[in-house]
Amino acid sequence: MTTLLAVFLLGCAFGAAARAGRFCLLRGVRGWMDGSDRTALRAFALALAVALAASQGLQAAGAVDLTTALPVRDSFALPGVVLGGVLFGWGMVLANACGARALVLGAGGNMRALVVVLVMGVTAQASLGGVLAPLRLAVQGVGTVTPAAATLPGGAALAALIALALAAFALGPPALRARPAEALAALLIGLCVAAGWWITTHVGTDPFDPRPPSALSFVGPLAEGGLYLMIATGISPTNGAALVAGTLAGALATALATRSFRLESFTGPRQMLRMLAGAVLMGFGGVLALGCSIGQGLSGLSTLAIASLPACAGILAGIVTGLRLTRAAPRMEVTP
Repeated sequence: MTTLLAVFLLGCAFGAAARAGRFCLLRGVRGWMDGSDRTALRAFALALAVALAASQGLQAAGAVDLTTALPVRDSFALPGVVLGGVLFGWGMVLANACGARALVLGAGGNMRALVVVLVMGVTAQASLGGVLAPLRLAVQGVGTVTPAAATLPGGAALAALIALALAAFALGPPALRARPAEALAALLIGLCVAAGWWITTHVGTDPFDPRPPSALSFVGPLAEGGLYLMIATGISPTNGAALVAGTLAGALATALATRSFRLESFTGPRQMLRMLAGAVLMGFGGVLALGCSIGQGLSGLSTLAIASLPACAGILAGIVTGLRLTRAAPRMEVTP
C-alpha cells in the first residue's frame, strides 16, 4: 500500500467520524458558553485524550519518533503563533466552521462551506509562498523564542496524567455518555491522529528520503490540495491533498448513508461577506499559528509540543472573543 492511499483512507475514516459525530471545537465552545450543549466540548476532550494516549504509546514503544514531527519545533515566533491562533479563532466564528468542519459540511451539500474551503486554501497558499508571504514573514520575524526543550518534560507519564484528566472531564458527567455516536466518533478521531503518525512513519516510506511524520491537519493540506487541482500535471500529489480528498469522500459517504445530504447556499450578501472574511482569516492565521484547531489542537498537542500550547491558547481566545463580539452585534449573526 502506498502512503497516499493510506492517508486517503485515513481521511475517509476522519471524514466519516466527524460527519457522524458532528465533531467541531467551535460547536463545543459555543455550546459551553451559552449552556445549550455541553457534549461537543467533552467530545473534543475525549478525542484529545485518545490522541495523546495513543500517540505517546506509539512513541514509548519506539514505533514512531514524535520528536521529528512537524508540530515539534526548536524555535518559533511566539507573537506570530498567538496572533495566528487568534485570527484563526475569529475566522472560525465568522465562517461558522474550521477548515476540517467546512470540508465535512461541504461534502454534505453545504455550498457555503465549500466556498470557505476554497478561499481558505487559496489564502493559505498565498500566505505560504504568494502575495501574503512577505506579511507572514514580517510577523514571524518578531519575537522568536527557543525553549529549553521542544516538548513538555515527562513524556509518557505526563501524557497519561493529562489523558486521564481529559477522559474524566469527557466521560464523568452523563451528558456525553448519553450520546454514544458522538463518543464513538471522538474515539475514532483520536485514533486517527495516532494512525497518521504511524502511517507516515511506516507505510510506503523511502529510507533514502526520510520525511517527518504528520497526522491530521487542514491548513497546509487545503493549500496543497488546491494547488494540485490547478497544476496537477506539474507536481506530484501530496499526503495533504490525499487527506483532504479522503475527508471529503468519507463525509460524503456518511451524508448519503444517513440521508443528510442537502444542498444549501448563502442567505444573502451579508452572510457571504462574513464567511469569506472568516475563510481569509483562517487561511492566513492558520499558517501563522503553524496549524489549525485540528492540526495544533489534536495532532500538535498529542506530541506534547511546546509550540502547540500558545497556538491553541490563541485559537481558544479567538473563538471566545469572536463569539462575544457576535453576540454584541446580533445583526451580524448567520445561519449555521
